[in-house]
Amino acid sequence: MARETLPQILESRTYDDIALGDSAELTRTLRPEDIQLFAVMSGDANAGAVDPEFAQSGLFRDVVAHGMWSASLISTVLGTQLPGPGTLLLEHSLRFLRPVSLGDTIHIVVTAREKFAHNRHIVFDCECRNQEGQSVVSGSAEVLAPTQKYRTRRAALPEVTISDRYARLQTLLARASGLPPVDMAVVHPCDAESLAGALAAAEAGLITPILVGPAAKIRAVAAENALDLAAHRLVDVPHSHAAAAMAVSLTRNGDAAALMKGSLHTDELMAEVVARSSGLRTERRISHVFVMDVPTYPRPILITDAAVNIAPSLAEKRDIIQNAIDFAQIIGVPTPKVAILSAVETVNPSLPSTLDAAALCKMADRRQITGGLLDGPLAFDNAVSLVAAKSKGIHSAVAGQADILVVPDLESGNMLAKQLEYLANALTAGIVLGARVPIVLTSRADTCETRIASCVLAVLIAHANPPANHTENTR
Repeated sequence: MARETLPQILESRTYDDIALGDSAELTRTLRPEDIQLFAVMSGDANAGAVDPEFAQSGLFRDVVAHGMWSASLISTVLGTQLPGPGTLLLEHSLRFLRPVSLGDTIHIVVTAREKFAHNRHIVFDCECRNQEGQSVVSGSAEVLAPTQKYRTRRAALPEVTISDRYARLQTLLARASGLPPVDMAVVHPCDAESLAGALAAAEAGLITPILVGPAAKIRAVAAENALDLAAHRLVDVPHSHAAAAMAVSLTRNGDAAALMKGSLHTDELMAEVVARSSGLRTERRISHVFVMDVPTYPRPILITDAAVNIAPSLAEKRDIIQNAIDFAQIIGVPTPKVAILSAVETVNPSLPSTLDAAALCKMADRRQITGGLLDGPLAFDNAVSLVAAKSKGIHSAVAGQADILVVPDLESGNMLAKQLEYLANALTAGIVLGARVPIVLTSRADTCETRIASCVLAVLIAHANPPANHTENTR
């Protein structure tokens, strides 16, 4: 049963208006967000309610509501219906007879049992039954009833969005469940963040790290931060330039199936990656994709390119898009919807990004780009909001429901990705595509969860073994 529609006008009944036997009722179905919100509001992080894994091993073998969630529904009936606005709850005595599990529908009934004229107190019998008619909470409540009628509109409560980054990370980690760890060369992990991130990914079973850099410096960072290196291989090289060269060499020789940037400059690592004779180039342009899990968007969204290509040409955008489409398919989007962004949704010769967008869509028509649905130019709002797209008369399979956002240049893409991360609480992961192996390109500001999430992407790509990772670039 769905949550019932509540009356918008609340009207109290005074002590004199209430007769013994009068009753009121409410029906409510327990949803996951009810448990989360109650835990946040009360601070009660009971593992039986908020930790599904723990709950499965507990007494009830299921996630159950906090007992006081059911009790709060009794208070709701008393405060909004009988007696209603102006009621003061003085005392209650309740027995919790059965657990309330996710999806259970609870029917609450309060019935006037006793009245005390000298102080206007009323005692109500309270009963909560589940969808099978079983009593889950039973007892009584004593209230001070109002002496005059109150009639008021139900207050408009704010919308609450549950943003559970930990749960979203666990969902992403589940994608790599069962896959063996990938050998990953971690390049110059000489600060706490990059070293701890690599070791956390190893602890999660995602990677087997090969720590490439000055061994003494890496050990010093580990000792200073109480990190255990005993189980991990170190490759000792004198400095960051040598670390980048060695890590690329390890991947070319088959000793590593992925790379992760540590505490060196991106240019140092990428210079070795794109070196024509000794690097990891393929026939594709190398590009970067951010995977953003935004609480207010119904699915993960990919942003490309916001980290590697500064001002890509039309031909380079073709490769950037194809890289993103191939990657989206690896992570479970069979036909990704690709929105090519600009400031406007119409082709304007004064805006080169709109001309590129139109040309790229035609290239897709001619199968120069395959595997996805393309539309553009699209402004950002039209790409992610069906309402915005319809208001401007845009009808397409992409508008309002994009899986991939293709930005005009690195500046706009980087700002967009950082805005979603810091203002919209997006869980962020990033990966470099188009090279022989996936490359986790971290930032010094990246959290440990971002590094772990990015390693998940590398693991999925490494095991999918996309064709683009096998052809040398001869250009």
